[in-house]
Amino acid sequence: MALADTTTILAAADAVSGNIATVGYGLAVLGPGIGLGILIGKTLEGIARQPEAAGQMFLSWLIPAAMIEGAMLFGIVICLLALGG
Repeated sequence: MALADTTTILAAADAVSGNIATVGYGLAVLGPGIGLGILIGKTLEGIARQPEAAGQMFLSWLIPAAMIEGAMLFGIVICLLALGG
């Protein structure tokens, strides 16, 4: 009877870890998505107000956007490793 209980507990733990990784995946995408939306929106607003500074604003937007994307991809990889491991 103890072996069956242990197997049931391990199966439940695997199911819960998969669910937690799925929630983590959603959060890893949600936060940077909101951040990128705000960043891009404010950059476009600044370009609309001062079109002659569009090149400088684009460059100052590009580097943080790439860093946010990198952090998001890192979060997704961690969640996928949690699902597979």
